[in-house]
Amino acid sequence: MNPLTGLYRAATVLRNTMFDRGVFASHRLQHPVISVGNLSVGGAGKTPFVIALGELLQARGIQFDVLSRGYGRKTRGVLVVEADGSAVDFGDEPLLIARKLGVPVIVGESRYDAGRVAEQKFQPQLHILDDGFQHRSLVRDFDLVLMTERDFDGRLLPSGRLREPLSSLERADAIVLPLGVEANHPALWQKPIWRMKRELVIANPPRVPVVFCGIARPEQFFAQICAAGINPVAEVEYRDHHAYTRSDIEHLLAAHATQGADGFLTTEKDAVNLGPLRAQLEPLALAELRLTLDHPADIIDAILAALAKRKARS
Repeated sequence: MNPLTGLYRAATVLRNTMFDRGVFASHRLQHPVISVGNLSVGGAGKTPFVIALGELLQARGIQFDVLSRGYGRKTRGVLVVEADGSAVDFGDEPLLIARKLGVPVIVGESRYDAGRVAEQKFQPQLHILDDGFQHRSLVRDFDLVLMTERDFDGRLLPSGRLREPLSSLERADAIVLPLGVEANHPALWQKPIWRMKRELVIANPPRVPVVFCGIARPEQFFAQICAAGINPVAEVEYRDHHAYTRSDIEHLLAAHATQGADGFLTTEKDAVNLGPLRAQLEPLALAELRLTLDHPADIIDAILAALAKRKARS
């Protein structure tokens, strides 16, 4: 085992213990908080899940906002995301959520401060905390943890991809697993297991495109493209949350010209990070990752019932 993994484990356990014992303070907002998070680094589908959950809440007529760190932004402090703004100012995922849901999205290093601003400006009924499982300085009222099959390897950073050991799932109120992933790990016992289906939807895809992306698990995206019957002439990979430059566009255009492509294909998140440079890549098709939940009405009922029960106890 990498000796740094042992140090990371000790630091993670100590931090959680300090929160559990009240040594490190957790602050409560006026309205309830639903946290959507995971144990691993990237690729679990948190952003499409937040969007899917938000759509279900909207169907119930529930007013909510989304609180996020705004990973990758160059700004600081608490900001309300402007849907026509840039990823540089707000982060790519908060911007995508704001555009898809049309609700207030507030970014801030302190999600408590972001929530206070949200409550003052928008009077929500509840908050969705994006990527919040490790952000323990904000009290949450319902903790959802998304997991993939790869998360059960049990390896912590930097040897593996886990931010916390599987024992941390004890804090979760429900676990969300993809359809087909077994739920027989001891860490999942006595926890509600909810199922999600991920589907890649591409409207009018090019026949032989240059496919590119800057996401957590690019190999998965490329495999899904091929499984959809699309035959890329080139696959170009960038780091997660990559901010595209003119040099990147020139590289992609050169691949398009030399490989005989008939267009480009990328993810919705990458389209956000392209900003105005997107206009130079035509025709450009976008792959939308749609996430659907099994028995969605029951899930929303369960969340709202838990929130009501905790409110009655407070």
